[in-house]
Amino acid sequence: MTAALRRQEPAQEPEPQGIEAEAAELSARYGHLGGEALLRPVLTGGLKGRIALVSSFGAESAVLLHQAASVDPSVPVIFIDTGKLFGETLTYRDRLLARLGLGDVRSIGPDEAELAAQDAQGVLWLRDDAACCALRKVRPLARALGPFDAWITGRKRYQGSTRAALPAFEVADGRIKVNPLAGWTRDDVVTYLDRHDLPRHPLEADGFLSIGCMPCTDRVAPGEDARSGRWRGRGRTECGIHLSLSSAPGTAAGAGAGDPQ
Repeated sequence: MTAALRRQEPAQEPEPQGIEAEAAELSARYGHLGGEALLRPVLTGGLKGRIALVSSFGAESAVLLHQAASVDPSVPVIFIDTGKLFGETLTYRDRLLARLGLGDVRSIGPDEAELAAQDAQGVLWLRDDAACCALRKVRPLARALGPFDAWITGRKRYQGSTRAALPAFEVADGRIKVNPLAGWTRDDVVTYLDRHDLPRHPLEADGFLSIGCMPCTDRVAPGEDARSGRWRGRGRTECGIHLSLSSAPGTAAGAGAGDPQ
């Protein structure tokens, strides 16, 4: 083969390394699974001790929490208490924890110094809701995930167009993100809740299908995406933690950067 012909050959793709290689292997082995069938190898295999579950204790959170408790009740569960949550969410959290027996739930919140400097009056959400999310949710989670190489989310493809192509495993900000319920439908969720007699979030019956902070959560009308009640009229449906934790203002990679999402 001549040198000219050799130069025309396509370059070999580099082999994935580290976290990306681990995520690719997990996807190849377990990406076709869902729910507890996917959680079991994740929580008992090579990621054990290196992974946390992040939960909002919102409208559908009981499903994933119940599955995780069934596999490993010692798995760390990170709950972000923004200081703006519905009282019903805090009550629901306590009710679920008493029922499920999860032993390592870590309630985190915004940094007190940052809060005093940036939102002393508690009304940042009125003038800049994205900055409020970065302060109260994105940066606290980035800090809490520091010891972990991977985290589990409860996102599902049906929840909205921004999640329609959600994979079971992905890599973001140098960590593996596991989405065991990515392929679940709303009917799957309801069926599971009924089968296991799991309590519903108190606000769900009042039309709240995706529940975040009180000032930025609205009811969902029939036929709307489940997340259409979040930041209604503001052109966003995500808080920022599923875009890039590292780009949040005040994080090492995001200092001086624009607000996420």
